[in-house]
Amino acid sequence: MGVGISLSGLASAVANEGGVGVISAAGLGLIYKAHSNDFDEASRWGLKEELRKARDATKRSKGIIGVNIMVAMNDFANLVRTAVAEKADIIFSGAGLPLNLPSFLTGGARTKLAPIVSSARALRIICRSWIGRYRYVPDAVVVEGPKAGGHLGFSREQLADSSCTLERIVPEVVEAVREIEREQGRRIPVIAGGGIYTGEDIYAITELGADGVQMGTRFVATEECDASPAFKQAYIEATEEQIDIIQSPVGMPGRAIRNSFLDRVREGSTRPKSCPFHCIKTCDVTHSPYCIMLALYNAFRGRLEQGYAFCGANAWRIDRIVSVRELIASLREEFDRKVASLRLP
Repeated sequence: MGVGISLSGLASAVANEGGVGVISAAGLGLIYKAHSNDFDEASRWGLKEELRKARDATKRSKGIIGVNIMVAMNDFANLVRTAVAEKADIIFSGAGLPLNLPSFLTGGARTKLAPIVSSARALRIICRSWIGRYRYVPDAVVVEGPKAGGHLGFSREQLADSSCTLERIVPEVVEAVREIEREQGRRIPVIAGGGIYTGEDIYAITELGADGVQMGTRFVATEECDASPAFKQAYIEATEEQIDIIQSPVGMPGRAIRNSFLDRVREGSTRPKSCPFHCIKTCDVTHSPYCIMLALYNAFRGRLEQGYAFCGANAWRIDRIVSVRELIASLREEFDRKVASLRLP
């Protein structure tokens, strides 16, 4: 959902319907490049602006606005400091282990912290660091499964393994969380994401112990999503066969909609001349077939011949654009219908 897909427009719409709206910090330096020629400075200014716009558009009585900041970003520390200073309600952080995330909280800070993990082992490592070094217990934990969109915390071998599923991982993470809760005397909500598509899916994963869900793909095809109409249309037109696993320049596998740009990448006909942004720690321009920041920015703007759309495994099921209100209402209805069906004799 990074590089423009989930900004203040989508985040405030979700918050206004009772969810947690999330602004992605990825790529804000390109989106707000008119403010500064320095990518990192423009990113920080853009994050402030998006948080301000989201707050202005959110009903304060119930609106929760979060920020997703990847550990792999070179300006991770300053972006976290900015989110805390701007009083973001919560920071979600993955694409690496956010071992020092609590160190950026200042006295009286109201911002909550939630790591994103793909295994119980990763959660335990993070909690040992947070609790041991900072006496800080996570305010929530997001566990992402292998059907998620974008960069994935799994190897290609794991993605091909039919036994590696969100349904298997969630109970393991929940068990680890319950151990930490007993030790610390604190409740830690578990939020599951990756392949959640219907209200029935939400019910099924909560039956495995999750307290809530994270959804991205369904919300791309909404009127309020900040992506261009062409980006949304790519989801609507995608077939199941086009949903593909690619190797990202940042060194991680990712899930995207295969298109002509990715075909050219496979043919070896693309190559960046230089790295103008230095945005991701693990990206090596000397071995990268393209600049991922530019590719995702182009897609966000609708120039898909020069980029591509990240997506979840179920993106091909989307056939129309709806409002956020309609989508959340339909998810609630499906969830309630599933619960009611189980009460029948």
